[in-house]
Amino acid sequence: MTDLTVPGPFTTPDPWEQLRAFTSARIALGRTGAAVPLREVLQFRLAHAHARDAVYSALDTTLFLHQPWEVNILHSQAADRSEYLQRPDKGRKLETSSAASLSPVHTDLAIVLADGLSATAVNRHAIPVMTYLYPMLQAKHISCAPVQLVQQGRVAVGDEIGALLGAKLVLVLIGERPGLTTPDSLGAYLTWQPRPGLTDEARNCISNIRPEGLPYSTAAEKIFYFVQEVLRLKLTGVKLKDNFRAAIS
Repeated sequence: MTDLTVPGPFTTPDPWEQLRAFTSARIALGRTGAAVPLREVLQFRLAHAHARDAVYSALDTTLFLHQPWEVNILHSQAADRSEYLQRPDKGRKLETSSAASLSPVHTDLAIVLADGLSATAVNRHAIPVMTYLYPMLQAKHISCAPVQLVQQGRVAVGDEIGALLGAKLVLVLIGERPGLTTPDSLGAYLTWQPRPGLTDEARNCISNIRPEGLPYSTAAEKIFYFVQEVLRLKLTGVKLKDNFRAAIS
């Protein structure tokens, strides 16, 4: 089998090739005659296939059932992946029986895990992040509702869940839209006083959580920092500034 990482004998190197060591972006590809080298064409197609697989991946609910935290499985109004992709509005609302299963518990924090556009990201990264984060929350006596695992869910579904649980703050860990180099990136969204009808300016986001991006331990520390700041200042969104680096220095 041909090694796609090794330039072929007819490839003309790109003068910027040394910069590839600093980014996973597709730069300095070289050329074969006037065309992109075959190895780059094949790698592009492979990355595109991984991104498509991530969009159509499914939550592995069994992964989340034997953890230190209680888990409740919910479903949005999107019946399946096809409807989820064509009707974003349905991914933002809970299916009737799921909504009826929730009642107020009046905690500081509600944690929601949703598949978003990459269940692969949630399957791979949500538990490692929670493993770091959950002990921090317990040590600080921040009360948490049972973890809500939402199938076919978008970020805004956390607003309805937080409101039904009577939580002060909701944290949504969700699979981000896959890119050609990031099919499994996890995002974290925090919203103070969650309720249906809020828009994205009311949230704070921590993105690109994965070993090749923001490491699990750093992501958990940053989420924990934001949780404390939100509970102290009673706000999220454009009014809440990210001073995480100053806080840890």
